[in-house]
Amino acid sequence: MTTNPTQTRHPALSTTHLGTLELTNRLAVAPMTRVSAAPDGTPTAAMADYYADFARGGFGLVITEGVYTDTTHSQGYLNQPGLAVEGHVTGWRQVTGAVHAAGAPIVAQLMHAGALSQGNSYGVGTIAPSAVRPRGAMLEEYGGSGPWPTPREMTHDDIEAVVAGFVAAAERARVAGFDGVEVHAANGYLLDQFLTAYTNCRADGYGGGVQNRIRLTAQILAAIRARARVDFLIGVRISQTKVNDFGYRWPGGIAEAEVIFGALRDAGADYVHIASEGRDFIETARLADGRTITAVAREVTGLPVMANGGMHDHAQAADVLDGGHADLLSVGRGALANPDLPQRLSAGEALTAFDHGMLSPMATIANARAWRAAR
Repeated sequence: MTTNPTQTRHPALSTTHLGTLELTNRLAVAPMTRVSAAPDGTPTAAMADYYADFARGGFGLVITEGVYTDTTHSQGYLNQPGLAVEGHVTGWRQVTGAVHAAGAPIVAQLMHAGALSQGNSYGVGTIAPSAVRPRGAMLEEYGGSGPWPTPREMTHDDIEAVVAGFVAAAERARVAGFDGVEVHAANGYLLDQFLTAYTNCRADGYGGGVQNRIRLTAQILAAIRARARVDFLIGVRISQTKVNDFGYRWPGGIAEAEVIFGALRDAGADYVHIASEGRDFIETARLADGRTITAVAREVTGLPVMANGGMHDHAQAADVLDGGHADLLSVGRGALANPDLPQRLSAGEALTAFDHGMLSPMATIANARAWRAAR
């Protein structure tokens, strides 16, 4: 039965925990690229205020936009923030300090763009598991245009460098005051390129069957876990769909999902965040046997699972939690339009509808705020 948030306390407002973190509710800010850092990747004062807005609005957890991990191939967009050099740490300290002061924990999402890089300050080409041109076109609201370039196939030295970059970035995140990190293995970026059958044509231990294609993500998680303190949260975001391919599904279906989720569990993840399968989550996330992909992740891993996709909708959010599909919810565009969404949910107030104008002509913090101010 659907919960009416104006009559009964909404299940998303109940307390929970991730690892050793106690969360005031089950609502997290989903990662959203804002291309608002300094040109060298250093976070700005505007970013500190932007992220603190979500904490002041009552979100139980804030997850940053994707943060690049090294000074070679990982950057995906110009003005994307990094955790690749010590100078980035100082900038992030003002962000984590502002979010903590407003009452919420904050996690850094660590990202390597791989073949889906459309802006790199370090002047290098793109790399990927195989030399396969990505489908679709670059994203205009993030400064791109035209087809993606064909990437260079990665060597084993490249793979080792990627792992080292994630581990070093995770350590910088801890020093910068983050409560944890989320490894971005979703949406078509590098780690998802290894997992995806048509972008991974390798014949070595990182290609072929799903056990090999998930290997790099698991290797990175395990390497971060081996270096991290027990109280440092380590999550992973994964998806079937991609920013450049909304229709993709894991070819092995449920059996493949079980292998993937088992590998993430065994590598030491504290939680699994499953990126959007569409706005109508219950239907689009449903697998052949009737279960949802998030419910399978819960069953296989025994870990908290975060669902994403249309979770600003009060009724759908309640159905996902009450139906045992997930333990937490991440909200993207609904949060961008309503930084105080948890407070509005608690009060039974209507939400401001998201408008794509918030991302025009670029998906920056300034444009989003200007759009809200005009309403």
